[in-house]
Amino acid sequence: MEVEFKKPKQGDVPEIICTICPNSCKLQVFEDEQGEIQVEGAGCARGVEYGKEEYLDPKRMLITTIKIENGVLPVLPVRSQVAIPKEKIFDAIKVVNHVSAKAPVQMGDVIIPNLLELGISVIASRSMAAKNKE
Repeated sequence: MEVEFKKPKQGDVPEIICTICPNSCKLQVFEDEQGEIQVEGAGCARGVEYGKEEYLDPKRMLITTIKIENGVLPVLPVRSQVAIPKEKIFDAIKVVNHVSAKAPVQMGDVIIPNLLELGISVIASRSMAAKNKE
């Protein structure tokens, strides 16, 4: 299943809920006649920047799990070090689904370096001990 993320067209006014602070301002973000991005509804300057970034180049953290060999649990939680472009999330999941780690692993260990050639690593979100051999 191929999912395509579409950029808003000129004239579109999507409502975006700002997640920068607990106020959850409802932003209206649009491009004016001069081609400038306008943000209405923000309670602060950080909300304005968030709205512009979300409109022009939305990004998300990749948070998932991978298989782990010889771990005390069957899967290891992982995340991207920083947010990745939203349109790359499904491609990133395809890569992650084909990777496994081997216990022991320490929180912060790089599991996948340079994900999708983005210069972003996928790291372990927790430490995982190896099973005790009896």
